[in-house]
Amino acid sequence: ATPEQVNAPGVIVLHAWWGLNSVFKKLCDRLASEGFAAFAPDLNNGKVAKTVDEAEQLMSQRNRERQHAIIASAPDFLRGSAEVQKGSLAVMGFSMGAAQSLALASERPADIRKLIVFYGTNDVDFSKIRADILGHFANTDEYEPLEGIRAMETSMRAAGLKPTFYIYPNTLHWFFENDRPEYDPEAARLAWTRTLEFLRE
Repeated sequence: ATPEQVNAPGVIVLHAWWGLNSVFKKLCDRLASEGFAAFAPDLNNGKVAKTVDEAEQLMSQRNRERQHAIIASAPDFLRGSAEVQKGSLAVMGFSMGAAQSLALASERPADIRKLIVFYGTNDVDFSKIRADILGHFANTDEYEPLEGIRAMETSMRAAGLKPTFYIYPNTLHWFFENDRPEYDPEAARLAWTRTLEFLRE
């Protein structure tokens, strides 16, 4: 999804385990309406899950090497668009995509200047990351407990990074995604506002 103007800052969007559903496609459109060029690669080979059971099934069948290759090629693909700035990019990941975003920022530090994670962690080599980091997390999350979130923040700071993490009260995993029963409109609105401010800094 690209804005009308050329030389737009690029944002890679890595979807949650559901697949590239309408939530993430519309998110790219929202980013484009704010002046960003957004690219969401399909990491599930066209398959979309609607329930946790279906998503778990997709996860069990996924080709990790193929997913990694797609993500690794995303920066070059996005910069190859005529509308996109040729410098470093931002990456925004959700749950599974958040873990993959952290991996991408550590593997391609020169390419990623901004990193935004939604309710996801990963134990990567934080000393290799050169990006500014923004994190949005639920305070009641069976997949990402607060202890793990705080531990990742501590590890990032020990590596010299200065992440900004927000914990949203009375929220659950997937609180940003409006097709989920866990969706929290107020928390999602605030996270979106903070994300745009962060991308424009």
